[in-house]
Amino acid sequence: MKFSELEYRRPDVARIQKDYRELVERTEKAETEEEILDIWEAHQRLGREYNLPDRTVYIRNTMNVKDEFYAGEKAYFDSVSPEYYNTMNQLYKALLEHPKKQVLADKFGKIILEKMQVALNAADESVIDLQREDNALVGEYDKLYASYMVDFQGKQVTLPQLAVYMMDGKDAATRRAARETDGKWFDAHHEKLDDIFSRMIQNRNEQARRMGFRDYSELSYLRMGRIGYDMKDIENYREQVARDIVPVAKQLMELRMKRVGIENPKLYDLDICFKDGNPEPAGNTDYMLDMCKKMYDELSPETAEFIDWMFENESFDVLTRPGKLLGAYMYNVTDYGPFVFANWNGSAFDVETITHEMGHAFQAYVGNKMGLILELVEPAMETCEIHSTSMEFLTSPFHHLFFGKDTAKYQLQHAEDAMLATCYGCQVDEFQHIVYQKPELTPAERNQVWLDLDKKYRPWIDNDGLPFYADGGAWQKQKHIYEFPFYFIDYCLARTAALQFFALHLKDPKEAWKRYVELVKKGGGETYSDLLQQAGFRNPFGEGSMKEIADTLATWCKEHQV
Repeated sequence: MKFSELEYRRPDVARIQKDYRELVERTEKAETEEEILDIWEAHQRLGREYNLPDRTVYIRNTMNVKDEFYAGEKAYFDSVSPEYYNTMNQLYKALLEHPKKQVLADKFGKIILEKMQVALNAADESVIDLQREDNALVGEYDKLYASYMVDFQGKQVTLPQLAVYMMDGKDAATRRAARETDGKWFDAHHEKLDDIFSRMIQNRNEQARRMGFRDYSELSYLRMGRIGYDMKDIENYREQVARDIVPVAKQLMELRMKRVGIENPKLYDLDICFKDGNPEPAGNTDYMLDMCKKMYDELSPETAEFIDWMFENESFDVLTRPGKLLGAYMYNVTDYGPFVFANWNGSAFDVETITHEMGHAFQAYVGNKMGLILELVEPAMETCEIHSTSMEFLTSPFHHLFFGKDTAKYQLQHAEDAMLATCYGCQVDEFQHIVYQKPELTPAERNQVWLDLDKKYRPWIDNDGLPFYADGGAWQKQKHIYEFPFYFIDYCLARTAALQFFALHLKDPKEAWKRYVELVKKGGGETYSDLLQQAGFRNPFGEGSMKEIADTLATWCKEHQV
């Protein structure tokens, strides 16, 4: 069935919650393992009943935020979801307290009990009102961001469309003008963006305090479902990146600027990778989609089956347009399948986006086919991002389908950007830790924190007096900071694994793909650290691990200059 044909019906959430309360009572009275397993199966049915319409609404709302019906339905789910999940957590609590709980670990692995405990610790009935308010703030932000439309060179363009001009390799004046135009839009809306974020910090920190945490930075680790590492591990990881990755990334950026012949690079120059222009896809959208189909048809039997399903069901929306939410994501629609959302603009980034999101979608497709339970079909985010980020590199033998003669240029740019993105991701993460731990900071002081972190993680940045950027507001362009707090570091952790997949792929492509599929099939059945160990890779929390990865990638980049 095509996603557009999927019927939507608002679920009877009150009845679902009533059924959950009855399951709690059954659990308290249960005496056998068979009863516990029956209760668990009933929980799975209720979860699917809620998730299918919830996820359908989310996708259709992001496809057109101006659609009043789905905007209203999303507001409904934003309102009821905190209480729904709190009710579900009461079942988790009853099961965890039951003497026969081990039967769940025996059947699904010990991690299921850990995940239930983390979910339970991350929620509390006392914060339901604040969670509703937080959801509404995210909706307010989404609506504002989706309204982005500017006039440039006599045309009305969206942000993804403007980004094409920001990467004009032939004309620095055009690049600067595009950045100025972008900065002016954010300057015009910065007070509203600051106000929304200030209320988010206040709200989320209050949630944390009610639940006994110092601030939201502590609570976020539970909300992100992190198992096996903590804030100190992440802090150590960031410091390794600052010490071992940043100097190497700076060298690669200097090499890039030398390659393009720019002596004193400014912010608007940094995305220019080659003197004769950045690599561009060899065809239009239809061509790109055809090549995407061909790539996955040829990559493996598993991906061939997967991509057939995606195309037969038209389970993607990749073109940018007014009213569409910016960004890209994959959402696994319960009892249907994966859906990929993107905003293509005709740049090389489209290929990175589609391989990334298809990596997520492939894992979801495999997990659904294996019949993994709701708790295991979707791993924690740092593991999810391994599937996506690794796919960007493992599809490298097929990049020529998209770029033709520019293939080598794209692969070099992609590898360099992986190093640069790791630095940026750590900057985003440290910024969030600081502003939540210091909620008294004014908007101007928050911006100064961002500028200070530029010096630590991206010392090559020169904002050249650009509006918005020179004032330190660039963090407001990162949607994750508003919508998914403390998520962004997961991209960095995943990239650590992805780059090791890439290194293995260069030596033995078949072995790399074999290990990747094995990892995908595990879904959320293992912790991040255990998955890395089982794949034969280094854990990024180990001292010196980042230097080895940085040196390997830097050597490859230096040997493959174009």
